[in-house]
Amino acid sequence: MIKVLIGLFIISVIFSFYLKLAKKEEKVTLSEQSVVEDSVTTTNIINDVNYSSKDAKGNEYILYASQGQVDINNSKIIFLTNVEANIYMVDGQTIKIKSNYGKYNIDNNDTIFSKNVFINYRSDEINSDYVDFSLIRNSLIISKNVVYSNQKNTLKADVVEIDIISKNTKIFMHDEKKKVKIKSINIYGDN
Repeated sequence: MIKVLIGLFIISVIFSFYLKLAKKEEKVTLSEQSVVEDSVTTTNIINDVNYSSKDAKGNEYILYASQGQVDINNSKIIFLTNVEANIYMVDGQTIKIKSNYGKYNIDNNDTIFSKNVFINYRSDEINSDYVDFSLIRNSLIISKNVVYSNQKNTLKADVVEIDIISKNTKIFMHDEKKKVKIKSINIYGDN
């Protein structure tokens, strides 16, 4: 009889140990699933982003991107991929900007364009790696590997600043000892 009681005791200890172990495994599985669910529900990626606005003067700004991601620290900032923007001026001119990446502020429409930036304005083309556009300042500040070309000239500079209202343009180098490089294109074929 003592052997039977000892046997039952051992079986009950093993069974209770097994139940406790099974409950711990179940808890681990549930917490792993909840982490996966949390990461799925907190994604902030937006496909096919499109923003449009007008300033007080009537200039219209339209922005497109294949993808946007809201900044988790500031919901008014959106990081963009494959960006295209058009600025339709009240005087009828259009500025087109394309870049690999962008950073857009939904409050004031300020946009940073970065990596492989291409700007088309009138017959001018500008390539760079960084553009800071602001409707509030009415300016495009173009920097990092700037190449500005039109039908007559090609120039390389550190910075090109364009006032989009007055069309005034400043072209300069950061180091005053360096000069802007200008290459004139002779349309008549003479060298």
